[in-house]
Amino acid sequence: MESAHDLRLSELKKTERRLAIERWLQISCGIPSPVLQPMVGDASLRCYFRVEVHGTSFVVMDAPPLHENCHSYIAISKALKNIGLHVPEVIVAELEQGFLLITDLGNATFLNTLNTENADKLYGLALDALAVLQGCRMVEGYIIPPFTADFMWKEWAWHKEWFLGKLLGLLPLSAEKDLDHCYEHIVESAVSQPQVFMHRDYHSANLMVLPQDKVGILDFQDAFIGPVTYDLVSLLRDAYINWPQEQVRQWAINYWQKLHGLGVLTTTHQEFLRWFDLMGVQRQLKALLTFARKHVRDHQSHYLHHIPRTLEYLISVSQHYAELSALYEYLYMTVQPAFARVIK
Repeated sequence: MESAHDLRLSELKKTERRLAIERWLQISCGIPSPVLQPMVGDASLRCYFRVEVHGTSFVVMDAPPLHENCHSYIAISKALKNIGLHVPEVIVAELEQGFLLITDLGNATFLNTLNTENADKLYGLALDALAVLQGCRMVEGYIIPPFTADFMWKEWAWHKEWFLGKLLGLLPLSAEKDLDHCYEHIVESAVSQPQVFMHRDYHSANLMVLPQDKVGILDFQDAFIGPVTYDLVSLLRDAYINWPQEQVRQWAINYWQKLHGLGVLTTTHQEFLRWFDLMGVQRQLKALLTFARKHVRDHQSHYLHHIPRTLEYLISVSQHYAELSALYEYLYMTVQPAFARVIK
């Protein structure tokens, strides 16, 4: 845990960054007296602010260059716009400091807008946009990294370190060999899938409801080339909102049908749903490490609220696959009770 001295230094750095943004807006963007309004950010080290200029709202992204990558954001935003998707447009960039001035897509996230009456329509629009997104083949000036087996194994190691170890205190793992064997099946499933453009955080907090049934897409800068079901499961088994299992299954089958119609897939819907389920397990294990790290390292404890839903996804899916039986037993018998003790 950080000391009081470390926390004071952290606050001082935030103040210095904010003053640097204000100077940049004045000198480089021609905004004489910028008033920055903090926005809710994501689980990265980026920060966002709104600034109004002559009645028009813009967004400032603060992406510290030691940790974040503005180059990928700029390149990918152009590529996605060129294939007809709706993303924030970069107006001014200061790459050395990690500042971007971008267009503002508003406040109507899917997360804030979804309800039982509009879910079919909004998810249908999101799946249409996803099919276009996955068709992105080239990003000029930037090489999209592959979502490799090695990277997935790194995420599993980070899960053990941050979630099982630093949050729950469960290290060393008595069942580590069996759990690693379960994860091996998950990785094998992921690499066997068609590999496409992968947003990596395609979920309700990063999708915007725009006029004329358009979908705005945010936070695409960490894109990979990866498994075809990754973004689908990010959307349909979202850490922030959940839906009945049969409804999720139907939306997933609808997307399988869409990809079949586009000639992307030749697999059966049963195999596609298996890919979807096992990809979801990998994604949700990664989400748990993120939530734990935000609590332990960054003192953002509100992320703990998303852990019960994520554990429920993992337990619900893993119990149906014999190759994941050790993972199911460990989650149900050990992890869930350990987390209950943490939050008491």
